Amino acid sequence: MSSANYESIAQEDRDEGTSSPEGRRRRRQGKTAHLAGEASWGSSVVNLLNTIVGAGVLAMPHAMSQFGIALGVFVILFSGFMSGFGLYLQTRCAKYIDRGTASFFTLSQLTFPNAAVVFDLAIAIKCFGVAISYLIIIGDLMPQVIQGFNQNAGDVECLVDRHFWITGYMLVIIPLSFLRRLDSLKYTSFVALVSIGYLIIIVLAHFLKGDTLGDRGNVRLITWTGPIEALSSFPVIVFAYTCHQNMFSILNEIKDASPGSTLNVILGSIGSASSIYVLIAITGYLSYGDNVGGNIIAMYPPSWTSTIGRAAIVVLVMFSYPLQAHPCRASIDNMLKWKPSQRRVGVRPPSPGRVHEMSDWRFALITTAIIVGTYLVAMTVSSLERVLAYVGSTGSTSISFILPGLFYWKISNPESDNHRLLKEDEDSDEEGGDHRADTWRSRLLRRGALGLVIYGFVVMITCLTLNTFYVVAR
Repeated sequence: MSSANYESIAQEDRDEGTSSPEGRRRRRQGKTAHLAGEASWGSSVVNLLNTIVGAGVLAMPHAMSQFGIALGVFVILFSGFMSGFGLYLQTRCAKYIDRGTASFFTLSQLTFPNAAVVFDLAIAIKCFGVAISYLIIIGDLMPQVIQGFNQNAGDVECLVDRHFWITGYMLVIIPLSFLRRLDSLKYTSFVALVSIGYLIIIVLAHFLKGDTLGDRGNVRLITWTGPIEALSSFPVIVFAYTCHQNMFSILNEIKDASPGSTLNVILGSIGSASSIYVLIAITGYLSYGDNVGGNIIAMYPPSWTSTIGRAAIVVLVMFSYPLQAHPCRASIDNMLKWKPSQRRVGVRPPSPGRVHEMSDWRFALITTAIIVGTYLVAMTVSSLERVLAYVGSTGSTSISFILPGLFYWKISNPESDNHRLLKEDEDSDEEGGDHRADTWRSRLLRRGALGLVIYGFVVMITCLTLNTFYVVAR
């Protein structure tokens, strides 16, 4: 869009009286009426919780073995708090975007327009890599599940062939990935959470029965194994809360987008995830002590319960695949329509929130590309552990900590046009309020956002250093 067009839009705002009560009223009505959400609070929590809790929960006992129980619980809860703060900043940033159209891309257009394509590229790569890992898990576990139910299953070659199972499960994954709305996945997300519930029951049952005490090693309550070992498990806990790629979709689709409702979604999902992680970490660690492995379910003796547990993991990752395809598709679409910014300094750009829904052919083409791409990689590669470690170190830290903090710190600058316009709206609705207290809270929140950015870079540098260290060591 040319500079003349920007000036024209800015002039229209002045002509309509954007600083007048009537102009502010029209602007608020336009934002709230742009796209009304239909998702309930419950479905929002279920989808966000399913995005958070994945197969990584099975590695929590081993992570706790490196920290010790006291420090391990603190790290789990602290990581949950920092991730929750990132989600909260996303809800605050969404106030600056037209209702129903919030995304990392639209926020980038308001804050760092020329870097928008880089942000979406990081999200797309991260989600694409995680989706591949889900297919690899299915291919690795299903032969074990079949042999667990029937030891003679190996006589039928296709039943123990990972390629056969990856292809077979794609028949379930494909239609789910073509659903436009995240809210449409609430029932599959519920089934996935039932699978998590079964895994929790298995860990608790073995802990209460005490049938693993003969294999239990030393249990540390306060001490840790050492800084290097503890830091190596730190990314497992930090990345276990990554769900920020779907938060804007939750905000766009939820029926009640009030601050209280969205905050309760965050508290419900992060609180539930933290409780699950602490429960699995403590009971799993107390079952095996320092001898616990990276997958607590694989530690238990062969039995039909353990076999069903492996099947539950397959169900979990199968229904989690569409939750990665959804933000990956949106990010790719944003990259394809991105154009370098030509905004002139001092001229307010038009709202980037007024975007059109992806056309059917474009939606189908991008979704097909994601499905085919992840399928081909999963069929030809059996392990992406090292690649995913680097992707997680950069992509997950960016979307969980760096971008939410950076966007809010930038967009809430009192000198920015967007902040002044939003402040006018709030002031017209809350005349006579305590503006000094509001200013104090805003300053504190901006400092917290900047702190989250610094924390994100510290986590990224730590994780990248550890990954490089282990590559050299091997």
